[in-house]
Amino acid sequence: MSDEESEESYELLGFDNVLLPVGDLAEAVGFYERAGFAVGFRFDEAGIALLQVGKETPGVLLRAEEVLGHRSPPWPSPRLWLEVPDARAAARRLAAAGIAPLDEAFPGATGWTVEVADPWGNILGFTDYTKRPELGRRG
Repeated sequence: MSDEESEESYELLGFDNVLLPVGDLAEAVGFYERAGFAVGFRFDEAGIALLQVGKETPGVLLRAEEVLGHRSPPWPSPRLWLEVPDARAAARRLAAAGIAPLDEAFPGATGWTVEVADPWGNILGFTDYTKRPELGRRG
């Protein structure tokens, strides 16, 4: 194999799935449905469920971990941010569904972001491109 071939085989093409550990699959699916996710599939015997994100094939894969209990913020954690048309509207919708934001929506370089945590400490950000619409998916 030449150097050129090995470099080409390592090209990053995009995301497959993002895996989030949860303590209880049924509870997690309910939480994420309230947060606006659609369930792509659920395989309870394997302890997994795939949540759809927009029209993309990859999604957020919930994986049940028996030893994982509920955690309250704050804690150091990776953050998964998802694009929405309006983060402040998303914050209001999440609050109406009983999902409290970690803090008020905050401005960034491209628009606004609001973050929430699931019961197992996974942090999700909902961010928009209202300041830079040309960079967003609808721009």
